[in-house]
Amino acid sequence: MRFSDLSYSSRRLTLSLMLSSTLALSACGGDEVATSEASVVDDAPTALPSPGSADEKAPVVNDFPTEKLAAILADQSEDTQARYGARHPARTLEFFDIQPGMTVVEALPEGGWYTRILRPYLGEAGTIIGADYSLEMYPLFDFYSAEELAAKAVWSETWPEEVAQWPGEGATAMAFNFGSLPAELHSSADRVLFIRALHNLASFEASGAYLSTAIDDSFQILKPGGVVGVVQHMGPESHSDAWADGSNGYLKKSAVVAAFEAAGFVFDGESDVNENPKDTPTEEEYVWRLSPTLEPVEDEALAAKYAAIGESSRMTLRFRKPVAL
Repeated sequence: MRFSDLSYSSRRLTLSLMLSSTLALSACGGDEVATSEASVVDDAPTALPSPGSADEKAPVVNDFPTEKLAAILADQSEDTQARYGARHPARTLEFFDIQPGMTVVEALPEGGWYTRILRPYLGEAGTIIGADYSLEMYPLFDFYSAEELAAKAVWSETWPEEVAQWPGEGATAMAFNFGSLPAELHSSADRVLFIRALHNLASFEASGAYLSTAIDDSFQILKPGGVVGVVQHMGPESHSDAWADGSNGYLKKSAVVAAFEAAGFVFDGESDVNENPKDTPTEEEYVWRLSPTLEPVEDEALAAKYAAIGESSRMTLRFRKPVAL
């Protein structure tokens, strides 16, 4: 059996998520196969407004370094650039108001698709902090070997060393595992990014409050006024909570908003930049039927239908840690 089957139970947060189990790292890792094409120009940043009262708004995006980011995006590998049409990195990073010199936490950086963009963009004055799943969570998966688990156990030490060896200058790299946030990192970060990482945490919430803990750690590591940026496979609100529990890769936007608000965050805005209206899954389907995974199906017509959809429809949400607690 590829996926575990777990029912959701909330921890101390008043989560409205009804979550259970599974993981498909290929749907969220940084080393996914490139499947769509778009130029850097097609992904030109566009500023979007923030909702909320005048004294609660996140800082307005001013003088966003569009040219610097465009140059870095143009310098990425062909495989990376081929994904721009689905990931829209320029517009996504601008919506989250990622600025050079910031300290940015990236959840589940994996092969470094976004890290290789963020490191030179943040520059030598910046810091990139990788955040991996709790070490207690990995043994719950049914496909990790003993050797792979051993590598995960030292990931927080080896990942920064690996990033430091990448060509070119850039941000200093650090790392930690959710559930083991060092006290010295409290109130140190400007941004936390969850790029297609929440469903994996949600899928094992009942086994160890992994989603709740990751959100709590995000609150602790952010400076007052800091922002969490979420890009996540978005399931229809009309579907059952049992289907949208993370085990199919999708979460409901309302559930994600409720989870972060319950932890003390303020919902600060959303963008449709990563939405795909062609992705309308039934309750018999999961996200890995689509690119870049495209799990094999025997029905050729169905396979062609899935290929034509492209990648999943993704919510792009912004949450802010209040300045005054």
